[in-house]
Amino acid sequence: MEKLPAQMTVVAISKPGGPEVLKPETRSLPVPGPDEILVKVEAAGVNRPDVSQRSGSYPPPPGASDLPGLEIAGEVVAIGADAKKHKVGDKVMSLVAGGGYAQYCIAQDAQAMTVPPALSMQEAGALPETLMTVWHNVFERGGLKPGETLLVHGGSSGIGTMAIQLATALGSKVIVTVGSQDKAEACLKLGAIKAINYKTEDFVTESKAATSGAGVDVILDMVGGDYIDRNYEAAAVDGRIVQIAFLSGKPKATVNFTRLMIKRLTHTGSTLRPRSNADKAAMVAAIEDKVMPLLRQGRIKPLLDSSFPLEKAADAHRRMESSEHIGKIVLLA
Repeated sequence: MEKLPAQMTVVAISKPGGPEVLKPETRSLPVPGPDEILVKVEAAGVNRPDVSQRSGSYPPPPGASDLPGLEIAGEVVAIGADAKKHKVGDKVMSLVAGGGYAQYCIAQDAQAMTVPPALSMQEAGALPETLMTVWHNVFERGGLKPGETLLVHGGSSGIGTMAIQLATALGSKVIVTVGSQDKAEACLKLGAIKAINYKTEDFVTESKAATSGAGVDVILDMVGGDYIDRNYEAAAVDGRIVQIAFLSGKPKATVNFTRLMIKRLTHTGSTLRPRSNADKAAMVAAIEDKVMPLLRQGRIKPLLDSSFPLEKAADAHRRMESSEHIGKIVLLA
């Protein structure tokens, strides 16, 4: 076993602000606790919550690393006394509560998953946060069933591109909203039955047309604002709307709740990061059971937009904030 270095390069948030506040620095290697593993990071996914944390609006939960980064892939180099699932030398991918923008990162043993051979390490680093978000919100909270229709706002995002693939593979139809022709084409190629350009088309009208007037069964919404009222309009009877973000910057909305009653709608939502380790471990177990076979067969994999060296994390954030990306942005340690 190789001797571990005493120090590592990380990318820290020097102060709240724009991408330029992300600065490489040197820190001591973290030591895994009893139920934890230490991973030598090969790839770390970049996600919207990282941008929110950098700008000062999304502080890490108590006890978590102050470094950004919610998902990693790499090699296990040390394990805690009670870690039984993985061993030194295993290639794993994991959701983490923070600390991903580093050469080494602590992960919960129960939340780490073995990387299937069909995935590159770069793809594996782009998977855990997105996959768990989609699995929990679309399938566990939204209860999407085979034959039903899912509407995804932000179809070309990391979450959107994963939702298209997973819902399609499990027998549902997917409609997406996107902001350009390039994004529309990427989503259709992944299996979406319709891509609606929200800049030129009304998603309520188009969703109803695509479902013969019935409306959509589940809506995954990361926009919020005036989309909330329109989601109620686009939803089918007994429809479920799952809120996962407010990229419009508007968490408040004026909504006609009569539709909620008439259509018997369910409007729910969640965030992943503050959930307990037990909750996250349960999600991982469900994913290993239901989704891992699809990953092993190569039927679903993250759509990669671009990759940047760890030290260039600021450029990765600029790419994300341009909203021109299609799929996932990854840092390579």
